[in-house]
Amino acid sequence: MKKLSNPFLVYGYESPEYFCDREAETAQLISDLNNGWNITLFSPRRMGKTGLIKNVFYRLQHEAKDAVCIYVDIFGTNDLSDFVQTFGTAILTAMLSKGEKALRRAMQFFAAWRPVVSMDPMTGEPSVSVTLESRDSTVDLKQIFDLMKDSGKQIYVAIDEFQQIMSYPEKGVEAQLRSYIQFLHNAHFIFSGSKRHLMADIFLSPNRPFFQSTRLMELQAIDEAPYYTFASRFFRQQGHQLDKDVFHYVYNVLEGHTWYVQSVLKQLYADGEDVVTERQADEAIRQLVQDNNAYYETIFSLLPEKQQKLLDAIAHEGHVSAPNSGQFIARYRLTSASSVSSSLKSLTDKELVYKSPAGYQVYDRFFGLWLSRR
Repeated sequence: MKKLSNPFLVYGYESPEYFCDREAETAQLISDLNNGWNITLFSPRRMGKTGLIKNVFYRLQHEAKDAVCIYVDIFGTNDLSDFVQTFGTAILTAMLSKGEKALRRAMQFFAAWRPVVSMDPMTGEPSVSVTLESRDSTVDLKQIFDLMKDSGKQIYVAIDEFQQIMSYPEKGVEAQLRSYIQFLHNAHFIFSGSKRHLMADIFLSPNRPFFQSTRLMELQAIDEAPYYTFASRFFRQQGHQLDKDVFHYVYNVLEGHTWYVQSVLKQLYADGEDVVTERQADEAIRQLVQDNNAYYETIFSLLPEKQQKLLDAIAHEGHVSAPNSGQFIARYRLTSASSVSSSLKSLTDKELVYKSPAGYQVYDRFFGLWLSRR
């Protein structure tokens, strides 16, 4: 197993050595999948859903070498045809990893597809790109599930940003998927998403096809104690110290939000020094926020004035449980409750603000700090 020059990953997954904690969540997901459950996994973006899924798949494939684990991100899809193309490519790539025989079997199903197999110049791993000649996405979707059903293999599929299917122009996509999945006994699914209200609508609304068809898991921040144990180990291996109080400061400022904590730790580790003062942590955060200054300036400048004022107010408060309250409106000289409601909806739709259990807050933690420290 290769050693990383900087162990604090902010993208991708390497191995359990570089994956922090989530022992309970990993064990629960593996148990649920092995016992025939499909799972709905949701949390804000950058909390670590993808890393958790990859960690679960890593463990599953070590337990059963012949298991097929398929991760597909559908965030960039706009319709059913895009979904079929993205999903089909993931299936073909998975079959390629199982050898020529499995790939030939897959190609028998996908007669209307033209695959191009190439080698990734960075990793040396084979990859598949496909062109879909058929124009009947419903038929192609059925072929994908027929292949999975007839493969004779145990298959685990994670579909990330699953709420994207709600934006497809075609009607009945949820019903189609549900009709295939419910009879696919050798395959189990993780439906992952970052828009809590949309995921809840799909899986908790009685009039929707996926109603009560999965077990739910809402991913929370990693607990501070195991996170510190994980982080300090790498600093010790480097020959340096990560002071516990300084880590506590970073964790609290960023509320344990995984990607942002990892980013700060990555910056501090790269400095190659003992980390013993909050000033060092503040400087790392300041640098990371400053790196995005032009982007934040652009995003903020494009907002209407009312949305700017509300976003700025939320950033200064940290969390706002009652944005329509007279007290909040008066404190930040906002116009009216109806105006706040309209602006809040727009900011939420743009994913600049989201609603957490503690109230509304700026989605991007570094953007929130940029706003509050201006």
